[in-house]
Amino acid sequence: MNPVTGVVAYLIIWWMVFLAALPFGVRGQWEQGNVIPGSEPGAPVRPLILKKMLWTSVITAGIWLVVYLVLTFGGFSIYDLPGPDSYWD
Repeated sequence: MNPVTGVVAYLIIWWMVFLAALPFGVRGQWEQGNVIPGSEPGAPVRPLILKKMLWTSVITAGIWLVVYLVLTFGGFSIYDLPGPDSYWD
């Protein structure tokens, strides 16, 4: 796998995992019972963004390693995957 392809794949996987992890453990102000006047009642009390970013990086490294091993030793390359131009062959 080309290093640039590896970095781009890691970043795409990272964002997908991060966006999926954002809602975990978030409690709104209305759930805690102390809504700050003038703010949205559904705004999170403690979003824990740095913790989620750390866990996202760890999980993404594992997923990326699996993708790398499959593409490197799995007997096919990224060019064997179906794409828009493969429908015309």
